[in-house]
Amino acid sequence: MNNNPHYILLPASPLFIAVSLFAAFLLNLLPWGQWFGVPDFVALILVFWSMHQPRKVGIGIAFFMGLLMDVHDAAVLGENALAYTLLSYFAITIHRRVLWFPNRTQALHVFFLLIMAQVVGVVVRMVVGGRFPGWLYFAESAVAACLWPVVTWILLAPQRRAIDKDDTRPI
Repeated sequence: MNNNPHYILLPASPLFIAVSLFAAFLLNLLPWGQWFGVPDFVALILVFWSMHQPRKVGIGIAFFMGLLMDVHDAAVLGENALAYTLLSYFAITIHRRVLWFPNRTQALHVFFLLIMAQVVGVVVRMVVGGRFPGWLYFAESAVAACLWPVVTWILLAPQRRAIDKDDTRPI
C-alpha cells in the first residue's frame, strides 16, 4: 500500500518543459562515445513529460526531438523520430494508470517503454543494412529506469512549491 499522499501540483511552466528538453538534448550531445549504459536522456525526459503533461508535450514534440537526434547521431533520418513518436504515443496512452503507482513501479513501466523504443531503432537500423549492436545495448534502458525516481523528483520540484504559503490551508 502506498502511504504517500498525492499533492495537487502547480501547472508546469512551458519554459521549464522546454529548458528540461533542451538540457536532455545537451546531455545527449556530450561525447559519451560508446560508453556502456549511458541512457538516452531525451527519451527519458520525453517519457516524463508525455506522462505528466500530455497536452503540452506530445507526439509532435517527440517527432521534432527525434529528428534533432537523427541529425546529431548521423542516423537514418527518421529512426529516432519514429522511436520517440511511438515512445510518446504509448506513454500518453498509459499515463493515467501509471501515475497512480509508486516511483519504482513507474520505473518498471518506463523500462518497458524505453526497451520498445530501442527495439524500434535497432529494427530500423537492421532493415537498412546495419548490424545488431549486441544485447548490452539495451542496458541503457535499465540505467534510465533506475534514474526515473531521481528525474521525477527533479522535474516535479518546481511544481511542488506553494505560491503563497499558508499554514492553515490543507493543500
